Amino acid sequence: MTSDKLSFSLDGSPGEKQTLYLSGRLSIEYLDKMLSLIEELFREKRPAEIIVDLKDVTYMDSAGALFLLELEHRAANESIPVNLLNMSFKEKGILDLIDRQSLKEETILTEKRGQGIVEQIGYGAIDFLNDIKNVVSFTGTIIIKLFSSVFHLNTIRWGDVITCMKKTGVDGLPIVGLISFLLGLIMAFMSSLQLKQFGANMFVPSLVSIAMIKELGPIMTAIIVAGRSGSAFAAEIGTMKVNEEVDALITMGFDPVKFLAIPKVFAAMVVVPFLTIFSDLFAIFGGLVVGVLGLDLTIHTYIQQTMKAMKIFDIVTSLIKAVVFAVLIAGIGCQRGFEVKNSAEEVGSATTSAVVSSLFIIIVVDSMFAIVLSYLK
Repeated sequence: MTSDKLSFSLDGSPGEKQTLYLSGRLSIEYLDKMLSLIEELFREKRPAEIIVDLKDVTYMDSAGALFLLELEHRAANESIPVNLLNMSFKEKGILDLIDRQSLKEETILTEKRGQGIVEQIGYGAIDFLNDIKNVVSFTGTIIIKLFSSVFHLNTIRWGDVITCMKKTGVDGLPIVGLISFLLGLIMAFMSSLQLKQFGANMFVPSLVSIAMIKELGPIMTAIIVAGRSGSAFAAEIGTMKVNEEVDALITMGFDPVKFLAIPKVFAAMVVVPFLTIFSDLFAIFGGLVVGVLGLDLTIHTYIQQTMKAMKIFDIVTSLIKAVVFAVLIAGIGCQRGFEVKNSAEEVGSATTSAVVSSLFIIIVVDSMFAIVLSYLK
């Protein structure tokens, strides 16, 4: 009868094929013994091949599975083949439950500690490039599925779209209006201090309207939406990942990107342009308050000068910017959510990363718009 205690024996000469016979319990109580066995095997035997016989193993828990994976990992680093023999179906099931990719990522993170500044810069550059690749890839997937959904409108979950429109647009209107109003008021007041010296108060309405419609309206709205809704999208999907709800969707045959991300992107594409228009109007109203109370301009004069400065081209390009920003914000928020693995800490990191990444890409894309539009005019 096989003992419940862990025991092992090695068969093979140093430098040649080694057969490791295991019996008893591969459990956490014998973890130190199992790790010592790995060190002994590679330090003293220097095997050319390793065969692990699990025929007499009576019990194996996750610690035993990690022992086998660590043995495979050490052998792979030295290009030594490993074969597991006589593994029961139950033991194989326990081994399959462990996420090997996560173990590799943890190992990489551990190896980064204590590295010099050059190595840290190198790892940082690699992570940055991988992150860009993932964002571009996911954005491409979103765009493809958006076009597919446009031609198959019955596949869109309109109930979720309307809910996201309310959360992103209606609920975000007060903060967008307040910030835009104060921004227009500040711009009008600060510009008037300089323009007063030259008797050019009449140009304050034009300055506020041009600045808001061409640049500040779309970008300020995008920043607010990224902070409110982009982070919420990442947190929502990230929590679903932690609770394995996304895995459940996949098991039931649903496409998680189309099921979860597309309604959010559609909602953002609809409401962000409207929020941008409201942002422009509130900023102009803020400038109007300064113009009437501080510059002795009439309401009619202020509105007339504003209308003269506004051009259809600028309004259209502003709305195009808003749509592009909406896709980027919703897409990045969802992508960060799908990257969450299995902890609440990662949900927090994904939420922060969604906001920071969105702001960075918004600034970059807005710069590209400025260059392209300057040539189109």
